[in-house]
Amino acid sequence: MAIIPNDPGSKSLNFTSPAFQNGEMIPPQYTCQGSDISPPLKWKGVPEETESLVMIMDDADAPNGTITHWVLFNLPPDTRGIPESFTAQDKLDNGAIQGKNDFGDIGYTGPRPPPGKQHEYYFRLYAIDTKLDLSPGATKDDVMHALKGHVIDDVELTGTYSR
Repeated sequence: MAIIPNDPGSKSLNFTSPAFQNGEMIPPQYTCQGSDISPPLKWKGVPEETESLVMIMDDADAPNGTITHWVLFNLPPDTRGIPESFTAQDKLDNGAIQGKNDFGDIGYTGPRPPPGKQHEYYFRLYAIDTKLDLSPGATKDDVMHALKGHVIDDVELTGTYSR
């Protein structure tokens, strides 16, 4: 799947989704109650000195602590988005690598909160000054440890979901 090239005219890191507004409900097709495909994501304003991008999706409201739903790193800095239904492939032709989520899968696993309480899902995008020397299947903890001291800018997009 193609990754969308960056818009060089941007001035500050901005992160959105055409599928839902920040703080709004994630549509069911991107959850366990739908097709469980990844939502489209877009960003602009990647700092010029960026060497790679990292994107992590978490559910901080999970009953037993934060659950990581998606780990993606070494995205080229000249990208500005991820298309809907992004591949579950561990390594992409452009050098981007997907890690293992807390469900034991490579790639995206959508929201699946227990019935009742609304959960918030955080998509965090990091612009960093290096490429991470990690293998496909690296965990969020591996990625967060490796990016320490390398973050140039970061931004968050939040979506909600409940059953």
